[in-house]
Amino acid sequence: MSTPHLGAEPGAFADTVLLPGDPLRARHIAEQFLDGAVEVNRVRGMLGYTGSYRGRPISVLGSGMGMPSCLIYATELIRAYGVRRLLRLGTAGSLQRDLKLGELVLATAASTDSSLNRRRFDGMDYAPPAGFALCRRIAEVAEPNGATLRAGGVFSTDRFYSDDPALLPLLERMGLLAVEMEAAALFGIAVEHGVEAGCLLTISDELHSGQRFSASQREEGLALATRIALDALA
Repeated sequence: MSTPHLGAEPGAFADTVLLPGDPLRARHIAEQFLDGAVEVNRVRGMLGYTGSYRGRPISVLGSGMGMPSCLIYATELIRAYGVRRLLRLGTAGSLQRDLKLGELVLATAASTDSSLNRRRFDGMDYAPPAGFALCRRIAEVAEPNGATLRAGGVFSTDRFYSDDPALLPLLERMGLLAVEMEAAALFGIAVEHGVEAGCLLTISDELHSGQRFSASQREEGLALATRIALDALA
């Protein structure tokens, strides 16, 4: 049965789904990394595909920008399609000065300025963690793929543009590695439903220096992270 935002048939999604924010990035991953990928969703232009990697069925679906959008798709995948493992594969801005363009961050927990998880947790502050088993598998395959992986906390924000000059120094001082816009919501819904979630990020913006990926690099420049994610999931 389809949902308000997904038109896929029952069973069209694998139990494991990669969630890049950009639907064009989802298409790129399906075309370049998955065997026998077929399109299973294009409702609202949010492209989704199912194929296989090393014989294991895997799906990839764009999740849009921001926590509300990601939360819609993750909720419908879990509740309507029985998805048990979700991995956000995205980009982020570095908060620590030694994190450079193209380096990888494995989010183990997500702080946030959103109230989504506070509402989920009866008004209290809730820090949703990533799934430990999934994080461990990603860490184990990173080195053989030639990747330097930094694991730690990230900051999920509702505001892409912030005019608060005190925010960046605060996040840096508290040891957070990167800022992005979806992980806290994804981790929260996964914990609530007893499924596994993770978040592997490629640094696309150096917030201190101002250096950043181009639009084409954001769409296609995540090859290393994608290989690591698929090797871990397979």
